[in-house]
Amino acid sequence: MSLSDLLNNNNRKTAFSFEILPPLKGRNFSKICHIINKLIEFEPKYINITTHHSESIYKESENGLLKKINIRKRPGTVAIASAIQNTYKIPAVPHIICAGFSKEETEYALIDLQYLGISELLLLRGDVNKLEKNSIAKEKSHEHTTDLIKQVNDYNQGIDLEGNTFDKPEIPFSYGVACYPEKHEEAPNLESDVAFLEQKVAMGAEYAVTQMFFDNRKYFDFVDLCQSRGITIPIIPGIKPVVFLNQLTVLPKVFRADIPEPLALELRKCKSDEEAKQVGIEWCIMQCKELIDRGVPSLHFYTLMATDSVRQIAKAIY
Repeated sequence: MSLSDLLNNNNRKTAFSFEILPPLKGRNFSKICHIINKLIEFEPKYINITTHHSESIYKESENGLLKKINIRKRPGTVAIASAIQNTYKIPAVPHIICAGFSKEETEYALIDLQYLGISELLLLRGDVNKLEKNSIAKEKSHEHTTDLIKQVNDYNQGIDLEGNTFDKPEIPFSYGVACYPEKHEEAPNLESDVAFLEQKVAMGAEYAVTQMFFDNRKYFDFVDLCQSRGITIPIIPGIKPVVFLNQLTVLPKVFRADIPEPLALELRKCKSDEEAKQVGIEWCIMQCKELIDRGVPSLHFYTLMATDSVRQIAKAIY
């Protein structure tokens, strides 16, 4: 069963899935296994693996001068996706991003994924905030997710970047995209943001995963707005529990996600990260139960620094 079939199957209970990061450069696959092993009992239907472009850092040379170098701190998305799918027999969904990757690198990634039997993707623009300007010539990389979608669609039809034809993949790539219940930070308004999602759906996106949110009402209103525009694909709520006290201010700043006042009030009472973590778990359990009651097809958890919290939440709701 494809991921799209799973998400559109109304007879199944709300699925459990989560997102992980490739290990830091120099660390091995056991770090990923440690996370998955903590969550495997909840029968994840798929696991997302993020992709990270190179970042510029300054390193002191022997002569004392600073030298700018590019480094990818978390390489290996394609390999990790293959290792997960082969080790755990769970569909792996690697992120394919525009930012920091050339069109040719994307084509090679698609070729490798096809050989490895991985056919589910999440297509994203990627984080441009840490991307060195002009790191890749503009004409050699994609600027928008819609451009990336077109490349994948062409590949599915057996057309490469130069317009040459080849044997179409036996199993074409299926893909989802991101969406933002509180709008993307660069969008002028939520309605225009939904219009961009509508365009991605028209091009072939089969589902959308939301940015993290903490107010279910914003998710429900967003889904209603999408449906009023004729968007009927599954919209998967992306969930992240608060685990540190400073996230009361960090998460709204970095991810543009509002913290509802009842949650903010409880976090202000906390004296330690451990107390904040427990508040985050309790809020997230309440949030997830309401989402399940409303029949969402899947809950997708962001596990960065939150694996233990996600485990406690999953035990309470599955």
